[in-house]
Amino acid sequence: MSRPKVGVDGLSVAFGDLPVLDDVSLSVAAGEFVSVVGPSGSGKSTLFSALAGLASEDARVDGRVLVDGEPATGGAFGYMPQKDLLFPWRTVLDNTTLALEIAGVGRRAARERARPLFARFGLDGFEDVRPGELSGGMRQRAALLRTVVADRSVLLLDEPFGALDALTRTGMQEWLESVRADYGWTVLLITHDVREAVFLSDRVLVLSPRPGRIRREVSIPLPRPRTADVLTDPRFAAAEAELLETLRAPAG
Repeated sequence: MSRPKVGVDGLSVAFGDLPVLDDVSLSVAAGEFVSVVGPSGSGKSTLFSALAGLASEDARVDGRVLVDGEPATGGAFGYMPQKDLLFPWRTVLDNTTLALEIAGVGRRAARERARPLFARFGLDGFEDVRPGELSGGMRQRAALLRTVVADRSVLLLDEPFGALDALTRTGMQEWLESVRADYGWTVLLITHDVREAVFLSDRVLVLSPRPGRIRREVSIPLPRPRTADVLTDPRFAAAEAELLETLRAPAG
């Protein structure tokens, strides 16, 4: 068996006397898309913060996080939080290069790295506008471009489409499915939308109420690439029903 891209072994996180995650273990293969679902407060965002090395100073973190078999550093993960966090005074291009500039890449070199990606991300021609001139979906694509251009090993996407209207969200899901296939990213996604999880994922992990533990792993046996037509596939409905049943079941 090949070595997983990401390995998490016995990860527990507590804030003082409050346990948030309890003995979470998982693995993600290179190029795999894995979603994490669970009730509010189950520790989903805490999981991502711990993976990315962004846990707050008052958090007690136990367990191991490995990337390619080695102890992970924060630089292994590209982390896209729920809000796009684009700076309104910077152009879209300069927003997408921010992580590179912080890492010490010169502004000109950073722009040269980001600019060729604008067409594939549906932002061609918007390099020099301000974020306030973009639609919600375009802002999210710009935020994802900023995450991707940093060239991290694994992408952590925390509810990236949660604030979008239903139509825009559906379009963004189809767009993400297409670009993920092009680039072969390894992705972990947090979502409250079970249908989104099924559409995008190879596997879905269900967390229990706090303290979060993995209650169930559901494989999604649907071929790729996926389009909206897959929503009528009986296997899609079966996976969605299994996830909903798990989420609704009393914690045991």
